[in-house]
Amino acid sequence: MDYRLDDIDRRIIYELMRDARTTSAPTIAEQVNVSAGTVRNRIDQLEEHGIIRGYTAGIDFERAEGQLTNLYVCNAPVSERKALAREALAVPGVINVRELMTGRRNLHVLAVGENTESLRRITRALSKLGIEIEDETLIESETDGAYAPFGPDDEPPTTDATDFISLAGDANVVDVTVSEDAPIVGLTLEAAVQEGLLDDDALIIAIERGDRVLTPHGTTTVRADDIVTVLSRSGDTASVLEAFVTEERTAAEE
Repeated sequence: MDYRLDDIDRRIIYELMRDARTTSAPTIAEQVNVSAGTVRNRIDQLEEHGIIRGYTAGIDFERAEGQLTNLYVCNAPVSERKALAREALAVPGVINVRELMTGRRNLHVLAVGENTESLRRITRALSKLGIEIEDETLIESETDGAYAPFGPDDEPPTTDATDFISLAGDANVVDVTVSEDAPIVGLTLEAAVQEGLLDDDALIIAIERGDRVLTPHGTTTVRADDIVTVLSRSGDTASVLEAFVTEERTAAEE
């Protein structure tokens, strides 16, 4: 049975996403005007229903021991994707596996190795499982944030980019959630290019909409709350993101 979130549940999730390590039930209770016992009970319910799946530490492996973090973009048969994801996670060095609802590039595997030889070992292990590795790249940094719609109404979002990957040279890939009043909302990608919102520097790789991942075409219309994956060839991420955030916010930041 589905568990329906209410405003208290949403604020609990928001506060835990912001800082699960130091945020206590009394602190959250003060924010949402309920008792600490209510917050603890709600957290227990969210955990029992699998909505809160766990609490993990964000580790900078490069600072820890000079480790390398690598992202493998893979293809897996749709019928075998879930099983292969579980098997991939069992490979020593793999720390995260993401399944995407698409035909190709539908499995993202994050792995950590001491050196390039360690990463090659992981590559061989994934290939032996029958996973086709289409692309791979070293990750320079990663930034997480809380889900703003679950937060207080008067608190502006702290970041537009939900994920960031640096590629060779100056290029990078960024995931951005489209703001409701962003200039690109309601436009097709072809129209966005014609109006100068997108140029040759920006390549839209994918659009996540609800539980679907769309393959972008010129006729694809961008909607508010879409999560858009953008490749910036020059690495000028701030300029690329202007099309996906509110005009008022862009002006304020200038």
